[in-house]
Amino acid sequence: MKFAKQLIAVLALLPGLAFANEGGHPLDKAPERASMTSLQNGAKLFVNHCLNCHAAASMRYNRLKDLGLTEVQIKDNLLFSADKVGEMMTTALRPADAKAWFGVIPPDLSVIARAKASPAGSGPDYLYTYLRTFYKDDTRPTGWNNLVVPNVAMPHVMWQMQGVRTLKMVEEKDPHDHTKTVHKFDGFEEVTKGTMTPTQFDEATADLVAYLEWMAEPAASTRKKLGVWVLFLMSTFALFAWLLNKSYWKEVK
Repeated sequence: MKFAKQLIAVLALLPGLAFANEGGHPLDKAPERASMTSLQNGAKLFVNHCLNCHAAASMRYNRLKDLGLTEVQIKDNLLFSADKVGEMMTTALRPADAKAWFGVIPPDLSVIARAKASPAGSGPDYLYTYLRTFYKDDTRPTGWNNLVVPNVAMPHVMWQMQGVRTLKMVEEKDPHDHTKTVHKFDGFEEVTKGTMTPTQFDEATADLVAYLEWMAEPAASTRKKLGVWVLFLMSTFALFAWLLNKSYWKEVK
């Protein structure tokens, strides 16, 4: 029943989410990262950086065995907020504390890669751009802001990996009123270096996004493989039906 309520809530929000980024910061294409190594790294990043505040209440830890991990590896390296590998991926953060610290309750991330799809780009494109466009903003309560979600409540949880950056803005004439000027985004300015190079951080983010996409439907690859066989069998049956029909009407004539 709890899962059904969460699913209904997500579906109810989809119309609004579909146009959330339309007209905002352009989305970058998320790289394809389908290898087991990438998904395993994405799972590690998710558990270490996302699961502190966000839950994935529709996912069990033991489902990570589908990514080539053993139960021992999951228990020793990824099981921080539960006691058994058969438990759901919940967070220890209490909703009341989250509301007090961030002003909002962090959403469940079980199907976030699907929920964020829009005409501007796919859910993975949204997440990939969002996670890479945080910047330092001392006017915000958390000290961070984001280009995709202005005035975001979430802090930059991977700032040590990416480093600290601020916005570079340039003044341009307002296209609608040439007597006024507007500020336009002109890239980032590095304040302190991170533990990763920009390329390494982009690759790590791509792994995390690939895991979020996988988590939204762990059986997607199996479904696609079965779909090919179903189409093949249906085509075979259709061929036999056509041959039988042809033979029947030949005798009738």
